[in-house]
Amino acid sequence: MKLVPFTREKNELARLHRDMDDLVSSFFGGRPAIWSEREVWPPLDISEDENNIMVKAEVPGCRAEDIDISVQGNILSISGEKRQEKQEQEKGYFYAERSYGTFRRDLTLPSEVESSKIDASYKDGILSIKMPKSEKAKPTKIKVKGQ
Repeated sequence: MKLVPFTREKNELARLHRDMDDLVSSFFGGRPAIWSEREVWPPLDISEDENNIMVKAEVPGCRAEDIDISVQGNILSISGEKRQEKQEQEKGYFYAERSYGTFRRDLTLPSEVESSKIDASYKDGILSIKMPKSEKAKPTKIKVKGQ
């Protein structure tokens, strides 16, 4: 797994690609991409506490080295490639299935994070990302003085 620099160009190309897919799908009678699986894959769980924002993504069939994560400002991008092969062979039959594809999810974070301190791990098909909030994003406690 590697942290890659985020560029607006990548984001705009991804949006253009989705728009073109929607146009072609609607022309041939397909569903718009907003209803297709690729718009909601991988599914995400997002939580935050006082110091961190945590994201968990379900990406079964991926390898850690095929997943890229980037952060710019308060935009988190998760992209990668899924390559999965399954074969079964028993007496009288042979079954083989392959699935390949790329994915990308862009997520607006509720606050800025310390990108140099992001921790990402991958285990059993779950990508876990822990992002420490920047100091200016953390709540400031102010003591009230009595008279």
